[in-house]
Amino acid sequence: MTLQFHDARALVDDARSRALELGKALSMAVVDYGGFVVLIERMDGARPMTPDIALSKAYSAAVMQRPTQMLENWRNSDPVFFTQVGRMGQHPIVATKGGYTLKRDGVILGGLGISGGSPDEDQRVCEDVLRAAGFDLEFPEWAGARKH
Repeated sequence: MTLQFHDARALVDDARSRALELGKALSMAVVDYGGFVVLIERMDGARPMTPDIALSKAYSAAVMQRPTQMLENWRNSDPVFFTQVGRMGQHPIVATKGGYTLKRDGVILGGLGISGGSPDEDQRVCEDVLRAAGFDLEFPEWAGARKH
């Protein structure tokens, strides 16, 4: 199953509307299952680095098959390995709020990344957009997330 451009366009359009409601200039990125770019948009006034950050968030969420916030424990528990893995792909792997895996009916379709607001704002826009579009928001806990 592939992510269609019109679906990516709808996600970005919704994210832009939510950004305007927040009074924020955001950048949004959507990638497919393999982390390849489907769509990147930088709103007028968004900081120059935000498209690259949004892309790294979307890429991370797609290829790691977890929302980027879920990667924080891995990064914290094994920073050397995380840093090594984080450099291996097409884009950096990031562990922060604002990147969400696109999953529907248990199938991973890609990732959405939002950048330009606070971490909590980026995360909220991701979750609200995906909830409205009918994507799954529940993911199994990341391996190694709990300390015994």
